[in-house]
Amino acid sequence: MPTQDTIRVHVPLTLRKRGGRPRILPPKDTEAATPTGQDPRLLRAIGRAWRWRKMLEAGEVATLTDLAADEGLSDRYLSRLTRLAWLAPEVLERLVVHREPCAITIYELCLIASLPWEEQVERVFEDN
Repeated sequence: MPTQDTIRVHVPLTLRKRGGRPRILPPKDTEAATPTGQDPRLLRAIGRAWRWRKMLEAGEVATLTDLAADEGLSDRYLSRLTRLAWLAPEVLERLVVHREPCAITIYELCLIASLPWEEQVERVFEDN
């Protein structure tokens, strides 16, 4: 009987789509060699949403349609992204300050922003 020269190694990895691209996530019990940080597109989207909210509250623009025209964006996109300014404080702290990775897409995060604050945390992060 011939001996087998093949060694089989099993590494439990998770595939998660982020920004439309598949991303391999290591097991939770291992430490990453480099800190993962936060997705810069998500941080930029949150920053823009807060700027737009402040512009609306300060009266610099009257409506989202006017703001979209000023920014050169569609009003549908702008109104969806503006919802990020009303995320729960705990979600914002974990995303922006602690730079915890988000388990969902920016689009899904915009939809979750309309939920009560208590429900947002458990839907945004995998550890809950």
